[in-house]
Amino acid sequence: MPPQLLFDISGIDLDHVEFGQEQIRECNPQRGDMEMLNGIVYVDPAAGHIIGYKDVREDEFWVPGHIPGRPLLPGVLMLESAAQLASFYTRKFVGWKGFIGFGGVEETKFRLQVVPPSRLYLVGKKLWERHGRIRCNVQGLVNGQIAFETGIVGSQM
Repeated sequence: MPPQLLFDISGIDLDHVEFGQEQIRECNPQRGDMEMLNGIVYVDPAAGHIIGYKDVREDEFWVPGHIPGRPLLPGVLMLESAAQLASFYTRKFVGWKGFIGFGGVEETKFRLQVVPPSRLYLVGKKLWERHGRIRCNVQGLVNGQIAFETGIVGSQM
């Protein structure tokens, strides 16, 4: 049975940017080559839903070496983009202050290759928050298909 999306995105305008790069930088500390989240197109804080994106470019630092002649976005960078989406949501809408560290990655599956140039949409859903930890599930979509899915656990530092 194919995986289902975390929530219905059919009525969402994925081209409407609600929070751009500068607004993301107000919440997330990553800069330069490690900025893996370029925009937020949808948020429903009451439901714990968020959609962002990363533009996968042909001029990124990893392209020449992963894999020469056939660049593939490394899975670890897909996970980093998911963590940055969860971190933005947690700081902006849950209200955590300070640094949010990576507390774990759970139930991860890679389903499709992500190649430049493409837009990787990140569909996130908050599952729980307790004792200074938070869990968000995130799915990465390319051309409407699930490229990866994971559970991101963040820790309040």
